[in-house]
Amino acid sequence: MKVYTKKGDTGTTQLIGGTRVPKHALRIESYGTVDELNAHIGLIRDQEINPNYVTQLIEVQDRLFTLGSLLAADPETNNMKLPEISEEDVVYLENCIDDMDAQLPEMKFFVLPGGHTTVSYCHIARCVCRRAERITDNLNEASPVDPIILKYLNRLSDYLFVLSRKLSQDLSATEQPWKPRY
Repeated sequence: MKVYTKKGDTGTTQLIGGTRVPKHALRIESYGTVDELNAHIGLIRDQEINPNYVTQLIEVQDRLFTLGSLLAADPETNNMKLPEISEEDVVYLENCIDDMDAQLPEMKFFVLPGGHTTVSYCHIARCVCRRAERITDNLNEASPVDPIILKYLNRLSDYLFVLSRKLSQDLSATEQPWKPRY
Protein backbone atom coordinates (compact mmCIF):
# COMPACT_ATOMS: atom_id res chain seq x y z
CA MET A 1 0.00 0.00 0.00
CA LYS A 2 1.44 3.35 -1.04
CA VAL A 3 1.24 6.40 1.19
CA TYR A 4 0.21 8.57 -1.73
CA THR A 5 -2.83 7.89 -3.90
CA LYS A 6 -2.97 11.20 -5.81
CA LYS A 7 -6.75 11.21 -5.31
CA GLY A 8 -6.53 14.22 -3.02
CA ASP A 9 -4.59 16.35 -5.48
CA THR A 10 -7.75 18.20 -6.46
CA GLY A 11 -8.68 19.25 -2.93
CA THR A 12 -11.00 16.41 -1.97
CA THR A 13 -10.63 13.46 0.36
CA GLN A 14 -12.58 10.29 0.96
CA LEU A 15 -14.55 9.55 4.10
CA ILE A 16 -14.93 6.05 5.47
CA GLY A 17 -17.90 4.87 3.43
CA GLY A 18 -16.55 6.18 0.12
CA THR A 19 -18.02 9.69 -0.04
CA ARG A 20 -15.62 12.30 -1.41
CA VAL A 21 -15.74 15.72 0.25
CA PRO A 22 -13.69 18.93 0.07
CA LYS A 23 -10.68 18.91 2.37
CA HIS A 24 -12.07 22.02 4.04
CA ALA A 25 -15.37 20.31 4.94
CA LEU A 26 -16.44 20.61 8.56
CA ARG A 27 -16.10 16.85 9.13
CA ILE A 28 -12.49 17.00 7.89
CA GLU A 29 -11.79 20.02 10.11
CA SER A 30 -13.21 18.07 13.04
CA TYR A 31 -11.14 14.92 12.73
CA GLY A 32 -8.14 16.89 11.48
CA THR A 33 -8.17 18.91 14.69
CA VAL A 34 -8.45 15.70 16.70
CA ASP A 35 -5.38 14.47 14.81
CA GLU A 36 -3.55 17.72 15.64
CA LEU A 37 -4.50 17.25 19.29
CA ASN A 38 -3.14 13.71 19.21
CA ALA A 39 0.22 15.02 17.94
CA HIS A 40 0.37 17.58 20.76
CA ILE A 41 -0.38 14.86 23.30
CA GLY A 42 2.47 12.83 21.82
CA LEU A 43 4.75 15.79 22.49
CA ILE A 44 3.69 15.85 26.15
CA ARG A 45 4.20 12.10 26.38
CA ASP A 46 7.75 12.49 25.04
CA GLN A 47 8.76 14.72 27.95
CA GLU A 48 10.41 13.46 31.11
CA ILE A 49 7.25 12.97 33.15
CA ASN A 50 5.89 10.41 35.58
CA PRO A 51 5.46 7.04 33.77
CA ASN A 52 1.86 6.88 35.05
CA TYR A 53 1.05 9.96 32.99
CA VAL A 54 2.77 8.44 29.97
CA THR A 55 0.49 5.41 30.32
CA GLN A 56 -2.56 7.68 30.62
CA LEU A 57 -1.53 9.70 27.57
CA ILE A 58 -1.03 6.55 25.48
CA GLU A 59 -4.59 5.55 26.42
CA VAL A 60 -5.82 9.02 25.43
CA GLN A 61 -4.00 8.81 22.11
CA ASP A 62 -5.61 5.44 21.41
CA ARG A 63 -9.04 6.88 22.18
CA LEU A 64 -8.35 9.88 19.93
CA PHE A 65 -7.56 7.55 17.03
CA THR A 66 -10.89 5.85 17.66
CA LEU A 67 -12.65 9.20 17.91
CA GLY A 68 -11.02 10.36 14.68
CA SER A 69 -12.15 7.24 12.83
CA LEU A 70 -15.72 7.77 14.03
CA LEU A 71 -15.63 11.37 12.81
CA ALA A 72 -14.07 10.29 9.48
CA ALA A 73 -16.97 7.96 8.71
CA ASP A 74 -19.83 9.12 6.54
CA PRO A 75 -22.88 8.42 8.71
CA GLU A 76 -25.02 7.75 5.62
CA THR A 77 -22.75 5.44 3.60
CA ASN A 78 -20.38 3.76 6.04
CA ASN A 79 -20.90 0.03 6.55
CA MET A 80 -17.54 -0.63 8.17
CA LYS A 81 -17.44 -1.73 11.82
CA LEU A 82 -15.46 0.86 13.73
CA PRO A 83 -14.11 0.88 17.28
CA GLU A 84 -16.21 2.77 19.80
CA ILE A 85 -15.87 5.43 22.47
CA SER A 86 -17.80 4.55 25.62
CA GLU A 87 -18.89 6.06 28.88
CA GLU A 88 -16.09 4.01 30.50
CA ASP A 89 -13.57 6.08 28.50
CA VAL A 90 -15.02 9.26 30.02
CA VAL A 91 -14.98 7.70 33.49
CA TYR A 92 -11.31 6.78 32.97
CA LEU A 93 -10.50 10.46 32.40
CA GLU A 94 -12.59 11.48 35.41
CA ASN A 95 -10.73 8.99 37.62
CA CYS A 96 -7.37 10.29 36.38
CA ILE A 97 -8.52 13.86 37.07
CA ASP A 98 -9.71 12.95 40.56
CA ASP A 99 -6.44 11.17 41.39
CA MET A 100 -4.34 14.15 40.32
CA ASP A 101 -6.68 16.70 41.85
CA ALA A 102 -6.47 14.99 45.25
CA GLN A 103 -2.74 15.76 45.27
CA LEU A 104 -3.07 19.42 44.28
CA PRO A 105 -3.72 22.49 46.38
CA GLU A 106 -7.17 24.00 46.02
CA MET A 107 -7.43 26.34 43.07
CA LYS A 108 -8.12 29.86 44.27
CA PHE A 109 -7.41 31.75 41.06
CA PHE A 110 -7.04 31.35 37.32
CA VAL A 111 -3.48 30.59 36.27
CA LEU A 112 -1.58 31.96 33.31
CA PRO A 113 -0.43 29.18 30.98
CA GLY A 114 3.28 28.49 31.35
CA GLY A 115 5.88 28.04 34.06
CA HIS A 116 7.67 25.14 32.38
CA THR A 117 7.88 23.95 28.77
CA THR A 118 6.08 20.69 29.55
CA VAL A 119 3.29 22.55 31.33
CA SER A 120 2.98 24.88 28.32
CA TYR A 121 2.61 21.84 26.03
CA CYS A 122 -0.33 20.75 28.19
CA HIS A 123 -1.98 24.15 27.85
CA ILE A 124 -1.49 24.12 24.06
CA ALA A 125 -3.05 20.64 23.89
CA ARG A 126 -5.93 21.84 26.09
CA CYS A 127 -6.61 24.73 23.71
CA VAL A 128 -6.48 22.45 20.65
CA CYS A 129 -8.84 20.07 22.46
CA ARG A 130 -11.30 22.91 23.07
CA ARG A 131 -11.09 23.84 19.38
CA ALA A 132 -11.72 20.21 18.40
CA GLU A 133 -14.74 20.24 20.69
CA ARG A 134 -16.10 23.48 19.16
CA ILE A 135 -15.63 22.24 15.60
CA THR A 136 -17.22 18.88 16.43
CA ASP A 137 -20.13 20.64 18.11
CA ASN A 138 -20.56 22.72 14.95
CA LEU A 139 -20.45 19.52 12.86
CA ASN A 140 -23.10 18.07 15.17
CA GLU A 141 -25.51 20.81 14.10
CA ALA A 142 -25.16 19.80 10.45
CA SER A 143 -24.72 16.05 10.87
CA PRO A 144 -25.45 14.43 14.24
CA VAL A 145 -22.39 13.19 16.12
CA ASP A 146 -22.56 10.58 18.86
CA PRO A 147 -22.89 12.62 22.09
CA ILE A 148 -20.16 10.55 23.76
CA ILE A 149 -17.62 12.13 21.38
CA LEU A 150 -18.43 15.63 22.59
CA LYS A 151 -18.48 14.44 26.19
CA TYR A 152 -15.07 12.79 25.80
CA LEU A 153 -13.52 15.91 24.26
CA ASN A 154 -14.98 18.07 27.01
CA ARG A 155 -13.60 15.83 29.74
CA LEU A 156 -10.25 15.52 27.96
CA SER A 157 -9.75 19.29 28.08
CA ASP A 158 -10.42 19.12 31.84
CA TYR A 159 -7.88 16.30 32.14
CA LEU A 160 -5.26 18.33 30.26
CA PHE A 161 -5.82 21.32 32.53
CA VAL A 162 -5.44 19.24 35.69
CA LEU A 163 -2.42 17.48 34.19
CA SER A 164 -0.84 20.89 33.57
CA ARG A 165 -1.33 21.74 37.25
CA LYS A 166 0.00 18.38 38.40
CA LEU A 167 3.05 18.69 36.16
CA SER A 168 3.62 22.20 37.54
CA GLN A 169 3.72 20.63 40.98
CA ASP A 170 5.92 17.69 39.90
CA LEU A 171 8.37 19.96 38.07
CA SER A 172 8.43 22.61 40.84
CA ALA A 173 7.13 25.21 38.41
CA THR A 174 5.36 28.27 39.68
CA GLU A 175 1.69 28.69 38.86
CA GLN A 176 1.39 32.33 37.94
CA PRO A 177 -2.00 33.61 39.12
CA TRP A 178 -4.00 35.82 36.83
CA LYS A 179 -4.73 39.04 38.66
CA PRO A 180 -7.33 41.05 36.77
CA ARG A 181 -6.80 44.80 36.66
CA TYR A 182 -9.97 46.76 37.19
